[in-house]
Amino acid sequence: MATVGRNAPCPCGSGKKYKLCCANKQQNTPVRVLLIRVVIGLMLAGGLVVALTSLSDFSSDQIGPRRVWSEEHGHWH
Repeated sequence: MATVGRNAPCPCGSGKKYKLCCANKQQNTPVRVLLIRVVIGLMLAGGLVVALTSLSDFSSDQIGPRRVWSEEHGHWH
């Protein structure tokens, strides 16, 4: 079977260009690709959850002791 160009008339006889008619029907995504996309999406969502929950570690009520300058040692403690 010959390859149909995107701008060629569709071989189904609709009179439309191939890219606007049957080209979209021909592009079935394999299950493997869909599974990879789902796994990557779940990993990204999990990372977002971890990032957002770790923001609570920086809340103002959990600030530790302030640093002070030591004249004796010449640096911050």
